[in-house]
Amino acid sequence: MPRRLHPVAGAIALLTILTFWVATVLAETLGDTATIVAVKTAIPWGLTILIPALAAVGGSGFAIARDRSGGLVAAKRRRMPLIAANGLLILVPCAFLLSFKAQSGTLDAVFYGVQAVELIAGAVNIALLGMSLRDGLRLSGRLRTATA
Repeated sequence: MPRRLHPVAGAIALLTILTFWVATVLAETLGDTATIVAVKTAIPWGLTILIPALAAVGGSGFAIARDRSGGLVAAKRRRMPLIAANGLLILVPCAFLLSFKAQSGTLDAVFYGVQAVELIAGAVNIALLGMSLRDGLRLSGRLRTATA
């Protein structure tokens, strides 16, 4: 079961974060205030998908790799605490603060400063999850490693 759950949950988590990030960038660059408010209001609701997906990825990943160590497995294990800390300590609080400020119509310097932090932290998590996806594909044999 964990071998089937892990890639599905990982894909859901990565696509959810990517959706949040792209929607934010598009709303900020192409949308009006109402679009920004709609996106910032929707993101905390999207956490109801993201948080269980990340928990499933972490749990299934540990179950799959329980007897393995070193190499790609070790790299994936080192990334997970960073992904979780970034999400719990930066991204979730940013999402709620930005939602609150957007809904109250306060798109001020604090909003945009927090928005910048959220975009950077989101990009970091996208990169880290992407690296874990790549390493998972290599571990499963679905992606060959480049040889020099």
